[in-house]
Amino acid sequence: MKENNSDKIKKLQKKNQENQRKYIKKRESEEKKAAQLTHQLVAKIDADPHNYHHYYDLATLLVEGKSYEQAEELLMKALGIFKTADQDVLDTLKFGLGNVYYAAEEYDKAIKIFQEIDDQKLQSEAYIMLAQSYMAKGDNKRAMVFALSAQSTRQKDPVVNQMIGDNLLALGNFSQAADFYDLTLKAEPQNGKANFNRGLVAMVLGEDFEDYFKKAKQYDPTYFKNGQQKLKDIEKFVQLNKKKPNQD
Repeated sequence: MKENNSDKIKKLQKKNQENQRKYIKKRESEEKKAAQLTHQLVAKIDADPHNYHHYYDLATLLVEGKSYEQAEELLMKALGIFKTADQDVLDTLKFGLGNVYYAAEEYDKAIKIFQEIDDQKLQSEAYIMLAQSYMAKGDNKRAMVFALSAQSTRQKDPVVNQMIGDNLLALGNFSQAADFYDLTLKAEPQNGKANFNRGLVAMVLGEDFEDYFKKAKQYDPTYFKNGQQKLKDIEKFVQLNKKKPNQD
């Protein structure tokens, strides 16, 4: 029996070591690829310093690598270089800078930058990022204003409709939240997060909810698992509301 247990432990240790080697190899490969892309983009900037796209692309790559200070420095430099350029160029670089701050969780700085964007092509994207920034700060009322502004030109966009649903859910406007989650699920029926939150809303409204949770668990098991506390909170809310008429 002891030998069997020992063999199992050795096999498990060997498997763990193999998984660790695979992880390290994959990470090294990704780091090498990122370094090559960075080198290529730096070379592009050196060869053509008046192409603003190269600065934006390099900053995006730096954000993916969580090099936020470098990305900020690069875009601030680019904004100086292109200060007399057309508004769409400046706004594209500002949008990139706003994304840097958002990724670095500096939401107040992100909000300030996104509010400066006037270019029509980027306006709805800026509204979305403003909404997400305010949501990250826990300010759902302000987030709603910008989410609805984005929705005025992107009425069928599931990302925007889900964002509105999330804000309405946080604000306790369950019936309206249901409408926007339904719009989201019409476009993306396999959206696990939207299914889960629609299930929460269904519980409050006294609708059938099991199918929503079943789909949520199937399509996004991580979100489903992490949302169990939220589910318990909604269950308590429903139970308290059931008891209220009896207490009067």
